[in-house]
Amino acid sequence: MKNYLLSTALLALAAVLPAHAQFRLPSLGQVKEVITKTSTSTKTTPTTGAVGGLTNTEAANGLKEALIQGISKGSDQASQTDGFYLNKLIRIPFPPDAQRVATTLRSIGLGSQVDKFELSLNRGAEDAAKSAKPIFLNAIKQLTFTDVWNILTGQKDAATQYLKRTTTTQLTTAFMPIMQQSLAKVDATKYYSTLTTTYNQLPLVRPVQTDLNQYATGKAIDGLFTLIAQEEADIRQNPVARTTSLLKKVFGIGGN
Repeated sequence: MKNYLLSTALLALAAVLPAHAQFRLPSLGQVKEVITKTSTSTKTTPTTGAVGGLTNTEAANGLKEALIQGISKGSDQASQTDGFYLNKLIRIPFPPDAQRVATTLRSIGLGSQVDKFELSLNRGAEDAAKSAKPIFLNAIKQLTFTDVWNILTGQKDAATQYLKRTTTTQLTTAFMPIMQQSLAKVDATKYYSTLTTTYNQLPLVRPVQTDLNQYATGKAIDGLFTLIAQEEADIRQNPVARTTSLLKKVFGIGGN
């Protein structure tokens, strides 16, 4: 009964929340406090599973629709030409543990080769990002009702954090071979091999042995989550970003 009351209270809040509130539902602790104060004086037994015109199913479907919208935009943006390379938030730099390679080679006049490699590295990530969307969408299908409410009442990136927990391992496994193919396709592997070979032949340097594929895969996945977090925040805060009637209803502006 306690869980039912909690769900009912949350649904009521979601249905009547004004647009300017930007979908910042109270924390579970606040809701529980309200229920504790009111449950002893008001006892009702709803039978429809709907409060304020919003049903449990609508709430769950609305959240899933929002996630699909954010994931689609984020993945599509990342997979475009310059989706990584010209986005300062997710651009993949020269591997940090091999940064001395870039610095040294620039100092001996090979800066253009370093730049060419960094461009190809990001092109590889853009190419590989095309395969991310189906993995994310599959994770959304696995959302439980508990997951839905934790996301709806959580922080502004609660959905993104859920996806990180449930898809990172799968994404890494799926991305590794795809990234390897993409890096080879855009010659990033060849450029990196040339650069590190040149560097390792210089006198008195410590040889570099970076796993380029593992590095690029990790950075590409981080970049995708960054873009998805941006889209999630936009949908939560910006009424204009809610493009369907169900999103508008669930995220607090339907009927206002």
